[in-house]
Amino acid sequence: MANFGELMLVVGDFNIPEKANFIPEKFKRMLVPNKMQHVICTGNVGSKEQYDELRQLAPNVHIVAGDTDKSNSLSFPETKVVQVGEFRIGIVHGHQILPFGDHTSLAAVRRKLDVDILVSGHTGKNEVVEHDGYYHINPGSITGAFSPFQENNIPSFILLAVQGENVVVYLYELIDGELEVSKTEFSKKSLSN
Repeated sequence: MANFGELMLVVGDFNIPEKANFIPEKFKRMLVPNKMQHVICTGNVGSKEQYDELRQLAPNVHIVAGDTDKSNSLSFPETKVVQVGEFRIGIVHGHQILPFGDHTSLAAVRRKLDVDILVSGHTGKNEVVEHDGYYHINPGSITGAFSPFQENNIPSFILLAVQGENVVVYLYELIDGELEVSKTEFSKKSLSN
């Protein structure tokens, strides 16, 4: 069996039951407990039940507050920084970033948190973007929940594999009922410091 290093499930914007009813079955089958060491969630978990499901997936669960999480009695920090291998990873929901999803504004948050990778959500649109020598990652919405920022949201999530100074990013999308996976790789050496 291949060594994938430390595996992190990166998810967000469930919005269950407000804007979506469930995680697509093809994704749900992939979310197997104890296959990953970390879960990173950009917020908008939706319900205590969904939160409990996330906690069963990995020993380390890192969640930040989404703009709708305050209405469901769950309490999460606004930002969080996690050290995984050689990488400092910052997490923010994204509703605090103006304009939403703007990479210059995201870079300001990344610098403030002093991280190599910034994970954010809120827009519902998945992205893996190199910006100023660092990476901004948005897992999109795992449910494909409605977003005013984009028509026809595509359900998506990301799996990060940290192997020493290298990161492999697997983006999973459900397009017209079919699972599509794309891959991006980068190394700590390629990041600006």
